[in-house]
Amino acid sequence: MTIEVNNESGMTVEGLDEAELAALGRFVLDEMHVHPQADLSILLVDPDVMTDLHIKWMDEPGPTDVLSFPMDELRPGRDGQPSEPGTLGDIVLCPEVAAKQASVAGHSTAEEILLLTTHGILHLLGFDHAEPDEEREMFTLQRRLLLTFLASR
Repeated sequence: MTIEVNNESGMTVEGLDEAELAALGRFVLDEMHVHPQADLSILLVDPDVMTDLHIKWMDEPGPTDVLSFPMDELRPGRDGQPSEPGTLGDIVLCPEVAAKQASVAGHSTAEEILLLTTHGILHLLGFDHAEPDEEREMFTLQRRLLLTFLASR
């Protein structure tokens, strides 16, 4: 499994580095039975870059916290039956937006970025939260994955 993490944001987040993000990505993909030859890219950018992406791809103003760009439309596998190999896609995070959200939520920026990374991976795997049932399923899974990862550290 190849997980590439690049921090182009210019921001250092206390308690978080590229290795931790890669470990989370690997954990989530393993838990979701994604093929071991799948590829994932995680990119951290500044608010200007995120604003440009948000406008271009979502037609919405200003920076956002996370965007997901699926490539091969891989879906979760099952125990003993991993997904097909391929390129999962790209997750783009904005640490500056994450820091503001973390402050409001009352937890660290590192925790917020880990949450957003998990959220982004689930989007790449086809999960959504447009409808109440979808939101409940996705957010329950997101919470379980993140708490299990943090407990294993």
